Amino acid sequence: MSDKRLLLGDEAVALGALHAGLSGVYAYPGTPSTEITEFIQQSPLARERGVRSRWCTNEKTAMEAALGMSYAGKRALVCMKHVGMNVCADAFINAAVTGVKGGLVVLAADDPSMHSSQNEQDSRFYGKFAMVPILEPSSQQEAFDMVAEAFRLSEHFRLPVLMRLVTRLAHSRAAVAVGEPQAQNALAPDDERTRWVLLPGNAKRQYASLIAQQPAIAACAEDSPHNRLDPSGTGELGVIAAGIAYNYVREVLPADVSVLKVSQYPLPARQVRQLAERCGRLLVVEDGQPFVEEQVRALLDADYPVQGRLSGELPRTGELTPDCVAAALGVGGARPFAKAEHLAPRPPQLCQGCGHRDVYTALNRVAAEFPGARIFGDIGCYTLGALPPFRAIDSCVDMGASITMAKGAADAGLRPAIAVIGDSTFTHSGMTGLLDAVNDRSAITVVISDNLTTAMTGGQDSAGTHKYEAICLALGVEREHLHVVVPLPKNMDEITRILREEIAYEGVSVIIPQRECMQTLGRKLRQKKQAK
Repeated sequence: MSDKRLLLGDEAVALGALHAGLSGVYAYPGTPSTEITEFIQQSPLARERGVRSRWCTNEKTAMEAALGMSYAGKRALVCMKHVGMNVCADAFINAAVTGVKGGLVVLAADDPSMHSSQNEQDSRFYGKFAMVPILEPSSQQEAFDMVAEAFRLSEHFRLPVLMRLVTRLAHSRAAVAVGEPQAQNALAPDDERTRWVLLPGNAKRQYASLIAQQPAIAACAEDSPHNRLDPSGTGELGVIAAGIAYNYVREVLPADVSVLKVSQYPLPARQVRQLAERCGRLLVVEDGQPFVEEQVRALLDADYPVQGRLSGELPRTGELTPDCVAAALGVGGARPFAKAEHLAPRPPQLCQGCGHRDVYTALNRVAAEFPGARIFGDIGCYTLGALPPFRAIDSCVDMGASITMAKGAADAGLRPAIAVIGDSTFTHSGMTGLLDAVNDRSAITVVISDNLTTAMTGGQDSAGTHKYEAICLALGVEREHLHVVVPLPKNMDEITRILREEIAYEGVSVIIPQRECMQTLGRKLRQKKQAK
């Protein structure tokens, strides 16, 4: 028996995992992947089954914990946005060498067009690099169905499986038919100890085993129901459509065009060649980087015409749309929305009353007294301090880079070097940089702007809440150079005085402005009022 539910792509993945017998989800919040874990946290079925669903400190710890659950024989899901794959890469790549026991699915949500990200990165390259199966759904229904298939493939090949979404699928809704959930795996720790200990002798055997599995993994993709060749077209153009791009193609496809839908990798080479034999040229349509297009060019003769993002028929950057796909297919020009007239731009800004505002007011006031001052920023809602009216930060590169960039600049002789980092980002990847700075006695001032939550992604729990002083002291920050302040206008004189004193100190100092996020506080007050 099945029923239909209206689900986001993220929610379809979450429900699919629960119905596939999930025992634990491990994740660090990051748009567009956050809703997967939140759905599981709020699910009655997850509570009934005791599914582990708390947030992790970062994506690497999430990947390693999920691998541990797999070692114990149970099914685990790891969720992150695309840049999180960079953080967990060490564990992810090596998990393909150790292999798994219980099914292990790694969900990477990519963000073409950089709606909430610092780059356009295609996670499919990680799956190819690790030589593991990759699944890329084209719809919410396929996302739901594929999770169970991903766990089955993982346990069949004893490998992690990478599943890739993009923003447009993750954050759009559709009706999804769901059936009855299956039981969780029983606890059954792996007894093959040598394959989990990657000493060189063991690792060489494991790597050889991984290589030996590649033909079977490729054959599985060739025969997958998710890869479908429709050779009915009679024209000279053939289309290869990957993941969500298949929807855009179907929306505008002329009747005489043959189509190969690709949603499971390795790329089905046999079907690509079959399509090429029927057609005089191929158009590759995929959201993200030219992952498939490059492989198709390598598969076919050098003079065979392959079009797509690399050749200019489709835009090299950003999300695809039905309009740009229609233009590439030659079925009419793009139909852009009319440009709105007399509409002033509204860039994002820090919330009114946000404690970060007072932090930047103080920093700007003090930095103005030092002509050479540089303020190194980090990833979070406080990154908006780079925009007017504050224009307070000089860099923002990746999670945790504020402290280490400030350290490097100070090592080069720059004074003063100031780092601004959020509470969740600090525990995610700032602590090791602070330890480096302490060990080198670097002349930096670190501001850990603590709003008691992971605010940018919706107010999830922050791993180090109420622990930051203890963490900094444990890392070696001197007690007399560690300060906690409350960022409010009435405290501005105290905050600026402390900043001046610590900037003058030729060593590591840490200032923790601590005040709850206005959005989180507002939600708590509304919930409290509703509970009465």
